[in-house]
Amino acid sequence: MIARGLGKQSALRSAFVAFLLTLCAMLAQGQADSASRSVLHGAAVEYMFPEQVTVPAGKASDVTLHFRIAEGLHINSHTPKDEYLIPTSFSIPDGLGVRLQNASYPAGTDFALPSEPQNKLSVYSGEFTIQARIVAEPGNHLVEAKLHFQACNNTQCMPPKTIPVTFDVIGK
Repeated sequence: MIARGLGKQSALRSAFVAFLLTLCAMLAQGQADSASRSVLHGAAVEYMFPEQVTVPAGKASDVTLHFRIAEGLHINSHTPKDEYLIPTSFSIPDGLGVRLQNASYPAGTDFALPSEPQNKLSVYSGEFTIQARIVAEPGNHLVEAKLHFQACNNTQCMPPKTIPVTFDVIGK
């Protein structure tokens, strides 16, 4: 009878340990998920579209590029109000068969940090577009452009970052 009681205790102890291990694994997964979404991890800015554009070869053509900023973050506009702030900029490296003639950026939105309500910043948040005026040589060109920005939340800024903006340009 005592042996049977010890067997039940051992089985209960094993079930309890298994439950605790499962609970710890679930909590660890939850922490990993939230860490990937933190201001220091996850994608602050995402290029959305277009994936491909067809433009007349040799002629300046406008292409609208769409971006999304992660919820809870903002980035400085192309024309920040203070010179020490890092502006958002778009570029296309030379030698890709597509040249950036110029880029038009949206006006920034005034934003004040809760800690400094009198100091207005010019920022983008949510979704925004950049109008790129490009000239393409004849043919199919994989463009690996770049968007440079600095993302911040209400309490801290991440280091400046450059992300790829990849799209296919067909010059006809």
